[in-house]
Amino acid sequence: MRNLAPLLLLLALAGCSRDIRNEQAVRQAVIDYLSSRPGLNISSMNVDVSSVIFRKDEADATVSFVPKGSSASAGMTIRYVLELKGNRWVVKPRASSGNNPHGGAEANPHGSTMPSPDSGGSPASTLPPGHPSVPPKDSGH
Repeated sequence: MRNLAPLLLLLALAGCSRDIRNEQAVRQAVIDYLSSRPGLNISSMNVDVSSVIFRKDEADATVSFVPKGSSASAGMTIRYVLELKGNRWVVKPRASSGNNPHGGAEANPHGSTMPSPDSGGSPASTLPPGHPSVPPKDSGH
């Protein structure tokens, strides 16, 4: 019986380890990631994992954000790729397209009034109030 004690302890510890392949663990990873971003008050938003697909050491998650006290139509949805590091999920950094600070090159989060960077138009004249200016595509910035 004495030789079984280490085996029983190992089994007990294995049973206590928690499965992190769940939406709550992914949600926490996204919140941790965004909390480290300067100027973003994540506590003012409702964060909901709409869907998640788990692979071996990665997960693809679709996460919706809605300002607290607003309707769902006032929110946005962002896709994240996470990787398993130790016993927690971590958001993988995005590859920058260089064209659009908000994501993909074709995305236009400001509506149809802002010309795309490839259109040759002057985006500075149509940006929403308070938005930082956007240098022309060929300016080298």
